[in-house]
Amino acid sequence: MSSKKRSQEPRALTASTAERLAAIVEAAEEAATKVIDEAEEQARRELADASARADRIVAERLRALADELDPPLQPRREAYLRPVDPPEAAPAGPRSAAAGARLLATQMTVSGASREEIAERLRGGFEIDDPNEILDAILGPEE
Repeated sequence: MSSKKRSQEPRALTASTAERLAAIVEAAEEAATKVIDEAEEQARRELADASARADRIVAERLRALADELDPPLQPRREAYLRPVDPPEAAPAGPRSAAAGARLLATQMTVSGASREEIAERLRGGFEIDDPNEILDAILGPEE
């Protein structure tokens, strides 16, 4: 072989090898980019799932805490207010007692007390034998 031909063979081999190596590196870089993109997408999905789970847990705990701090109240009836005339048989002094009884009954209604609780308090605290007139005026007629 001539010396010229021998010197061209290593160059051709070197050029061919460099091209193949460049193609391999390019393919490896593309594969690495694809793997990184897929890993990032999976991480985004897992992060979104974890965030949604965390939001559900927080919401459940807040509901439980709210239930502990503010238990459901008795169902409230719509207030029915009308003026009450003092009883005919009442002496002149108890007029303020009757007004106090109406005020107490109104306050207890606003705070959510039941008709029975209010009646009991009026009987005991104001010595009112039949509190129905006051209760009917504040709560409406008993159903």
